[in-house]
Amino acid sequence: MTDNSTDVLICGAGAAGLTLAIELARRGISFRLIDKIHGPFPGSRGKGIQPRTQEIFEDLGLVDRAFAAGDLYPPQREYRADGSHHDSDMMVTSDPTPAEPYHSPLMLPQFLTEGAMRERLAELGHRPAFGCELAGFEQDDLGVTARLIGPDGEEAIRVRYLVGADGGRSTVRHALDIGFPGMTLGIRALVADVVLTGLARDAWHRFGEGAMERQISFCPLAGTDLFQIQAPVPLEGDVDLSAEGLTAMAAARTGRDDIRIQAVSWASAYGMNARLADRYQVGRVFLIGDAAHIHPPTGGQGLNTSVQDAYNLGWKLAAVIGGAAEALLDSYEEERRPIAAGMLGLATKLLDDSKRGEMRRGREVHQLDLSYAGASLALEQPARDGGLRAGDRAPDAPIRGAAGQPTRLFDLFRGPHWTLLGNEVNRDAVPPRPGLRIHTLGPRGDIVDDGGHVRDAYGLAPGDWALVRPDGYIGAIVSSGETDALEAYLRASAGLPRA
Repeated sequence: MTDNSTDVLICGAGAAGLTLAIELARRGISFRLIDKIHGPFPGSRGKGIQPRTQEIFEDLGLVDRAFAAGDLYPPQREYRADGSHHDSDMMVTSDPTPAEPYHSPLMLPQFLTEGAMRERLAELGHRPAFGCELAGFEQDDLGVTARLIGPDGEEAIRVRYLVGADGGRSTVRHALDIGFPGMTLGIRALVADVVLTGLARDAWHRFGEGAMERQISFCPLAGTDLFQIQAPVPLEGDVDLSAEGLTAMAAARTGRDDIRIQAVSWASAYGMNARLADRYQVGRVFLIGDAAHIHPPTGGQGLNTSVQDAYNLGWKLAAVIGGAAEALLDSYEEERRPIAAGMLGLATKLLDDSKRGEMRRGREVHQLDLSYAGASLALEQPARDGGLRAGDRAPDAPIRGAAGQPTRLFDLFRGPHWTLLGNEVNRDAVPPRPGLRIHTLGPRGDIVDDGGHVRDAYGLAPGDWALVRPDGYIGAIVSSGETDALEAYLRASAGLPRA
């Protein structure tokens, strides 16, 4: 028997799959979220939530619970051979600004991040199906037929789209025969979540910097009583990941006998790779997250890039299922694959820096400057010489509603809709329609820019319109004489015809 009631099958219930599920759930799109493992991932592998991802979490209804569960990164404490140490900030910090309300990476172990995501998904009426594996699939012009094997046996499911969020060894990617070129970086490392004694929780303790064979670090994991151990290990041979084995490694690499591992919650030894899929889409099947790109852990880019893949694809799938042109889906690979390529380059550079003992991270890891400018969904008429561009991240700004209450642009953007901002415009020039919210500044406008923050961030001339996509990027910036081009964009690219 074949189930024909589902729009999207998501294979993989990690951070990427959960983000996509939340996106579809809040848009009323039917889906199945499956994972072949028998329960939630128990480890801390990806523990850094970058500022751009924090903005996404705000839109998804996750940011406050994430900050409640996590914390900012502690200082790093580098120990010298004589036992003395030096403390420094690992993250370059800055104050929030009106345009960028989140300014520092948040430490949140992956199992807590995914737990918060599952909680949000449950609020929307859905749960992952663990212990359910994709056994195979075939696609045609109208959809995908997938075979699943779960606790109740085998079933066939017919869906409009299939998304592989199933990790670096992706079954979906292999079935599509998509190449996954890149390089093995010649480094093998262990990561372990442990209970230990002998170290305070006020710092990220680092020993043996500059000597790969002696390096080891102990990071207190925010929101838990655990430490994460990270250490390079030999490329070949078994690694003793027991409490006894890790205690012996700690003693050998730190020269101290007071650091004792009491229990191991989760541990893994892995080889570092940097790889990027040749394609992100074949027909009605897509790749997101680690199925599409694998990063070394330096810089905390992997999980964040994966979340943003799903955030980009989710609204586009929902729009096409809702009647927008299929061509909209072509923009997913066009926009996201170059971003992953850039993040791979950054993470590899940061890995080289870490080999030399340079661990300090700055704005380059925050992902606030990523842009889709120049891509097919970016419309500027006329072209802009500088400042904010179509395709850039849409800045936040404190504003006031016409009734006098303070609010923010991010409050106006939050949700699955498009948002159109007009500066001193004729509001009737763009007719209202489902899926679009229109706000105007200036005489008789419904929002007021008392502090000039919208003016400073957006640089809109009188008569200009700025269209913000559901994923918080600028889709179009047009002048008052180009509203026909804006109307064409709303119909063709956004899938928002007049009611």
